[in-house]
Amino acid sequence: MVARRFQVVHNDSDFDLHYDTDDGFEVFQFQLYSLTSIPPHQQKIYGAKQDTPVVTDSDLIAISDKLRLVSVNDSEPEPAPSTADLLKSDEELARRLQAEEEALMFQQYVASQNSSHEFENRVLPYVSQVSMYEDATRQEAARKSVPVEELEEKALVSLAKEGKFKSSKTEQDHTFLLQLLFWFKQSFRWVNSPSCHDCGNVTVGQGMIAPLPLEIRYGASRVELYGCTVCPKKTRFPRYNDPIKLVETREGRCGEWANCFTLYCRAFGYESRLILDFTDHVWTECFSQFLGRWMHLDPCEGIYDKPLLYEKGWGKKLNYVVAIAKDGVYDVTKRYTRKWHEVLSRRTMLTEPSLSSVLSNITKQSRRGFSSQLLAIIEARDIEENKELERSLHAEDDESLSLPGRRSGNEEWRKSRLEFGSDKLCSSACPVRFCIDEHVTRIYNAFCPVLYQFVGEELTKSEAVDVLRITKGILLDLRNTPYKTRRTSIDSVLNNPKIKKLLPSFDDLLVALSVEKKVNTDGRVEICLVGDPVATSLALPVALDALDDLIYNLNKCENYGKDMFLLPLLKLNRIHSGSAIASSEELPFGIITSAFDGTRISKWEEPNGAKGCWIVYRTFDNKKFELVAYELMSANDAPERDPMDWILEGSSDEGISWQVLDKQTSQFFEDRFQRRTYTISSASFPCNVFRFRFLAVSDIQSTSRLQIGSIDLYAKSI
Repeated sequence: MVARRFQVVHNDSDFDLHYDTDDGFEVFQFQLYSLTSIPPHQQKIYGAKQDTPVVTDSDLIAISDKLRLVSVNDSEPEPAPSTADLLKSDEELARRLQAEEEALMFQQYVASQNSSHEFENRVLPYVSQVSMYEDATRQEAARKSVPVEELEEKALVSLAKEGKFKSSKTEQDHTFLLQLLFWFKQSFRWVNSPSCHDCGNVTVGQGMIAPLPLEIRYGASRVELYGCTVCPKKTRFPRYNDPIKLVETREGRCGEWANCFTLYCRAFGYESRLILDFTDHVWTECFSQFLGRWMHLDPCEGIYDKPLLYEKGWGKKLNYVVAIAKDGVYDVTKRYTRKWHEVLSRRTMLTEPSLSSVLSNITKQSRRGFSSQLLAIIEARDIEENKELERSLHAEDDESLSLPGRRSGNEEWRKSRLEFGSDKLCSSACPVRFCIDEHVTRIYNAFCPVLYQFVGEELTKSEAVDVLRITKGILLDLRNTPYKTRRTSIDSVLNNPKIKKLLPSFDDLLVALSVEKKVNTDGRVEICLVGDPVATSLALPVALDALDDLIYNLNKCENYGKDMFLLPLLKLNRIHSGSAIASSEELPFGIITSAFDGTRISKWEEPNGAKGCWIVYRTFDNKKFELVAYELMSANDAPERDPMDWILEGSSDEGISWQVLDKQTSQFFEDRFQRRTYTISSASFPCNVFRFRFLAVSDIQSTSRLQIGSIDLYAKSI
């Protein structure tokens, strides 16, 4: 261990920072964040005297004791580049321009041997295809197959988890589109080879066969034939092009997936395009009013707004990427590459002027009959998009973002296409995220009067468990009703005198769920909404999971009675509403706040955390708490990713100095969703920042990942 002291200059302020070299550079960055409120991914650190960039531990060694910190959002200019840097930059620009010039010259030579007909023949069938998306019958069929209210609820809950309980329609539309993408990913089936239609066993390809009239009716000009490996039966796999048929079959490969999903997008009113990649892939773009631009959506992968997925993640060598919509066709290749000079060298089908002419002619045909007002709107958007495409070519890559290889299709097929890549979509520049979890604390606290009432009424342990199970049944009935008008009758359970007497002890739980007990004019007693339905949607899964935990712990309780009012049964004074940051996170579902939302269905996942990673939690308004215990819950799967060794530290000075609160080694989670409670045995002290340093997972040889289902911190008082 080497302790060092740095003087950090930021804007007009000086800060003293004490740094333990064993902690690592990421912890050093968080210490800067604690002092200056600049998150690690926005920090630019320089040696104060030499203006030398500091990006690793080794860079710090060369610095004496003074540093200068700049936020990427500050207007303060970066240090002037050196002469060598300018020369290097000029040389790189010159090389790129030379490469583009050579590619254009080569393109003119090769393209002169061809004609524009080949390009048109690739694009024109899709122009006819996208016209089907405007058909009212097809749109209605698509809408009827979607659980609209369920997706609306999920969209509103996802916004609420960001603190947006009163979101705008633009935000809601954007989030609904993402939920539509996730739903489609789960409901559509990828077909490598179809199962035998007779016995359900594996089949192998036996070539192509002529389509039947009914198959031709739905655009299946190609039909693949497969033979069963067990029985003598043959299975046909028509490659349907009519999306109304795909709404019914819900299976296929990337062509069917993108075709059908683009129909769904149009059916819900989103301006949509089918994107044709000439290197053999298809996906969707939608115009997001929230983002103010076109957004990439790949239904096969369930990934959105990651246009560099194919070049950076899959390793594709792109040439032409064409957007096809009802109002024209567009060359959008520049959105999907940062290597334009390389892409240009592969665009040999026709010259760039010829390409522009072909696209312009098709677009003019598509726009025939449009009103002058509509044309003005579309043409203005075209101009803005062209500017955006040019800007994207020169945008800096987010080096912290790791894009995955292809995940749709079997492994052998992906490897044969050289699209395998890595298996993770993650960001090592995890932003500071705010925990919207006060409802979790309120629900945990609400079970306190219930447990005390059990003892006061002298219920046996089995009777208490029965009451909790009945309560869970009521909440399940409530959850299964429409979220905007939730209500469920409790008349049947009120026939039980004990439950009727216990009912007032559940009042705090009803308040935490934004529901109330109501007696109707006909005398029926119901539980119904009393506040924001989204608040109830957010809280119900927490309450149901908490009930499962309570039932489990009550069954295991050996000291049922007055001595049981401790963790893990009674979860009082849970710290809430803080902010969290981590060494890395999986996008979009394994983000750090998933560990603090009180539900089993979510988790924090650190793609590179098996050998070490960290979480830092800062309390709301820097309020100090004396920690007495904490709980960790294992996630839904992959026990090899469970944390095994870790250190929990606390800081009373916003992260400048740290003290060990607890240290655990060789911990083992026997079950999925298992909560383990740890009490702070050392002398605790009031802290406003807590840091988990996870050192190893349970099986470090078989995984690179760490995952945690839930983290709960309990204070002496709040």
